[in-house]
Amino acid sequence: MMGFFEVSGCLRMKTFHLPDIGEGLHEAQVVHWHVAVGDRVGADQPLVAVETDKAVVEVPAPWAGRILRLHVGEGQQVVVGAPLVDIETEAVAGEDAGTVVGRLEPASPAAIVALARATAVRAAPAVRALAAKLGVDLAACVGSGPEDSITRADVAAAAALSAALPEGWEALAGVRRSMARNMARAGAEVVPATVHDEADVEGWPAEPEVTLRLVAAIAAAVAAEPALNASFDGQRLAWRRNAKVDVRIAVDTVDGLIVPVLRDCAAADQATLRQRLAAAVSAVRERRAGPEDLRGPSITLSNFGGIAGRHAALVVVPPQVAIVGAGRIAPCARVTARGLEARRTLPLSLTFDHRAISGAEAARFLRALIAALEQTT
Repeated sequence: MMGFFEVSGCLRMKTFHLPDIGEGLHEAQVVHWHVAVGDRVGADQPLVAVETDKAVVEVPAPWAGRILRLHVGEGQQVVVGAPLVDIETEAVAGEDAGTVVGRLEPASPAAIVALARATAVRAAPAVRALAAKLGVDLAACVGSGPEDSITRADVAAAAALSAALPEGWEALAGVRRSMARNMARAGAEVVPATVHDEADVEGWPAEPEVTLRLVAAIAAAVAAEPALNASFDGQRLAWRRNAKVDVRIAVDTVDGLIVPVLRDCAAADQATLRQRLAAAVSAVRERRAGPEDLRGPSITLSNFGGIAGRHAALVVVPPQVAIVGAGRIAPCARVTARGLEARRTLPLSLTFDHRAISGAEAARFLRALIAALEQTT
């Protein structure tokens, strides 16, 4: 994955390619370069910030040296294995370093491991070079060669499809591209079903912390019906009930929804949850959220009512089995012991994967969720 050739004297030019720095990463978008052509960098110094699966990740320099060329501009997409930057490094005489006489400074261990991951796709070097030249994501190609390997024809077909955008159209990038892939996967795998109900929140204060109350109520509902806090493997028809309630919350940004995860919500008190929620939202909106902040949710909350809407048929993203939706709080006519009254109600939607969850389990979860929300304390 790394190429190099002699520049002059004991200096060598080496090309650093985008490594697989995330689980299942196919491509990334360059957010910001920390260096410019002519700058000197040290090994492991921050080199470039890239956005992968809704998180911004800092990629360190694998070697010390001088920047000769940036292959990708800010805002552009780059596939795993494609060239990122050329670095002029210093060779030390006395040791053979492969194709060049002299010792080349090795990449950091993390970079070596990451670069090894990037070779997982079955494709010959010439095919990889063609894909990099045409900007084709090899991991997204369907292989027609032996053992599903990617051929030059497969790459050419993918490039032709990408280049066929009519005038005025543009390819999705960054957060929106990731969202499109996740929704397509969910639509292909999940068998969704949705139940709706409402919680009477007349006893809430005038300006309640709605998301905070919803997160705490989800933890209470999981305690009553743990089946909805699970991971499901549709290929092997197996599931795992998660020990911790890790709630993924949808945060609206100008680039689309980004979904940080609040860890172990059942074990946290209200003050701790409030602090974690504020920190997560701040990190997302300031583009500081890293991959670990977004991975491994056990259940999702979408509090869309702050914008508009009452009920929704939501999308369950595997391997999760459930997502809770909260609509717009509004006065509704309800029959009470005193007769017909206008009371504030919170519409709720629960979409679940019917492959793993029964309707009765979903209904019990929703009943417990409502009971927790209707507590006024």
